[in-house]
Amino acid sequence: MQIIVRDNNVDQALRALKKKLQREGVYREMKLRRHYEKPSEKRAREKAAAVRRARKMDRKRMERDGVR
Repeated sequence: MQIIVRDNNVDQALRALKKKLQREGVYREMKLRRHYEKPSEKRAREKAAAVRRARKMDRKRMERDGVR
């Protein structure tokens, strides 16, 4: 990953770096790796995330089709 510092503006480069890290999910992964997660907990977390995504897609589909 490379961030270019222009005109010695380190603050702007730092903001760009943080935005890239956020977009790539580095902060989320760091948070998850702070403590050991049992395989069963990982499966439960991933399944809950999948359910949330599916419900969100259903809501969007219903809203798009005009069903309420």
